Amino acid sequence: MTIKRLLAICFIVAGTSIAWFLLGGTLQFRSDATDGRLGSDVVKNWGPVLTQEHPSLFYEAPTIANARREIQPETSDIAVTLSYDPKQKGLLWYRTYKAEFTGKYVVKNPTPIAQTIYVSFKFPAADARYDAFSLRFGDKLTEKAPVNGEIRESLLLAPDAEVPLTVTYRATGLNQWVYSLKSAKRLKGLHLAMNTNFSEINIPPFAESPTSRAVAGTGMKMQWDYTDVIGANAIAMDMPAVTNPGHVAGRMTFFAPVSLLFFFAVLVIVGIREGTLLHPMNYFFLAAGCFAFQLLFAYLVDLVPLTLSFGIAAAVSLVLVTGYLWRATNAKYAAISGLAQFAYMVLFSYSFFFDGLTGITITVGAIVTLALLMAFTARVKWDTTLTAQPVRPPLPTTTA
Repeated sequence: MTIKRLLAICFIVAGTSIAWFLLGGTLQFRSDATDGRLGSDVVKNWGPVLTQEHPSLFYEAPTIANARREIQPETSDIAVTLSYDPKQKGLLWYRTYKAEFTGKYVVKNPTPIAQTIYVSFKFPAADARYDAFSLRFGDKLTEKAPVNGEIRESLLLAPDAEVPLTVTYRATGLNQWVYSLKSAKRLKGLHLAMNTNFSEINIPPFAESPTSRAVAGTGMKMQWDYTDVIGANAIAMDMPAVTNPGHVAGRMTFFAPVSLLFFFAVLVIVGIREGTLLHPMNYFFLAAGCFAFQLLFAYLVDLVPLTLSFGIAAAVSLVLVTGYLWRATNAKYAAISGLAQFAYMVLFSYSFFFDGLTGITITVGAIVTLALLMAFTARVKWDTTLTAQPVRPPLPTTTA
């Protein structure tokens, strides 16, 4: 192995890296274009983030300066069922869900005289679709249509009288469900029960954690109970994270040069130890075989599931590279290269399926590679090795 050949190999790695960066840029552009083109369609079909506000109650008191007096329900018993049902569009998954909401409130006239109590119910989103909607205030079932995203009803109540307010509906949303309490400065007797069909629980930073939780089949059953609270935060739930094929393929492609560098380092060192030195043209074809992995995966992921497309692309690349070295060198060298490619190209790429593992994977891979190279080259005489004439790889033996 000569310095000239090492420089040629480095040039091949650099050229392949440029090709990978171009492919990664194409994937990122496709993902962004898909999100921009289809994101609004998903919102139209499924609805946006659903943020249900606590109902607003008030009565008119014309004898005081501020005629409107806000009041809160005596008790609030809320039940919501969230059914996670993600949808894929192109290279992206969207975290869509179905929500079934039932809110039962007790409204009281807090004055010693008869009052007309008004209730204002705001819908979670103006552009969402609501099925099986019902609002019953006392014995009054509203037939009104929403105006500016809300429905108002009123009912004359006797002094200290209490009546139920019940609201039910089914809707679909995206990413997150929120029950907002910003209008309730002081809240009494609130109970919210949430059932989900998923167990990956993620409470947003602005929201309260449940006061109790329990596993229910494949999902969770959670409860929030407030006896008398001031300044309560919202109650919310993020939908589970989903692996987007476009983002995974893009990140794998941008980091592929690191894998190729490790892989070629192993081939060079093993070749020096075994006396099997490859020509730069051999490394060119090997780089092309590795590049085929990300290229096939990038366009196959549109057609078949993520894991299956990854497996097919990895198998094709392994067959190309290992089969080529089997023909160009010998079975032992091809087997070693196959293990190295599987470790550095396949397993390293698979780590991108799990958020947060990329950095530690690169670190461990670099340290393990360094340890192996140090162990294999501890007795190599570099002053003679890097000036020695290249050895032609032995041709595979054939039988007549």
